[in-house]
Amino acid sequence: VEGLARHRDALATELHALEDADARLRVLDGELASMLAAWQAAASALTASRRQAGQRLAAEVESMLGALGMQGGAFAVELQAVPDPLQPDPDGAERVELQVSANPGQPLRALRKVASGGELSRLSLAIEVAIQGADGAHTLVFDEVDAGIGGAVAAAVGAKLRALGATRQVLCVTHLPQVAAAGHAQYRVSKAAQAGITQSQV
Repeated sequence: VEGLARHRDALATELHALEDADARLRVLDGELASMLAAWQAAASALTASRRQAGQRLAAEVESMLGALGMQGGAFAVELQAVPDPLQPDPDGAERVELQVSANPGQPLRALRKVASGGELSRLSLAIEVAIQGADGAHTLVFDEVDAGIGGAVAAAVGAKLRALGATRQVLCVTHLPQVAAAGHAQYRVSKAAQAGITQSQV
């Protein structure tokens, strides 16, 4: 008998919840629709900003390709829509894909799939020059950015590296004197076998 009052109250609470379920569901549906609309507005603004920034970046990088030994090459920033645009994603409504054509007449393809090591290094250099430190990196390391080039192209690469070095620390591994000469300081790294053991020396 002592538990009947508590049981009655529990049943009353459950009944109240069941009776209001439809109303609460409508409220939740409204909140969900409002949040989805807010995300879509933010995603649209991000898409527009990405499109503008991508066009500027592509134009600036493409203007440097000739000097970096990729005459007639092309560079583009492609925005690829996510599979489900109605499913909110913290990264926005698309993914960014950098595309490149290193030679005239070739179609643009994903940079991560087609660029050789030397091309990737030179494109990284061009991107760093184009964004002018907007990535917040204080130190940049380029490993053999001069692979497969020489002459005037190597001198241009050296000049771009030196320009980056004006505002950030830039380390570059190179075999070309034109590139090494552009540095503020040089370190010669050599490797030799002594008593059957290979040692590196700076």
